Amino acid sequence: MLPTNRLPTHPGIILLEEFLEPMNITQETLATYLNISVKQINEIIQEKNEITPKIAWLLAQAFDTTPQFWMNLQTNYDLALNKPQETKQAIKV
Repeated sequence: MLPTNRLPTHPGIILLEEFLEPMNITQETLATYLNISVKQINEIIQEKNEITPKIAWLLAQAFDTTPQFWMNLQTNYDLALNKPQETKQAIKV
């Protein structure tokens, strides 16, 4: 369920605050472990980039979660960010 009073938290913030910081893992360490660039990790954390399916799989393996967990975070954020201002009536046949 999407929050109605705010945007859902960006998955990069979840990655930083719920995984990296509590586990005392640096962005550099994670990037090396995942065999991707530090820039990719940093841009996700800085909310400049999104979680792709490839990254979702890598994070799921690294943190013993599921790729769906990461993709759901991203999808919820994207849906809230792109919610239309006007609503449409459902098509009735």
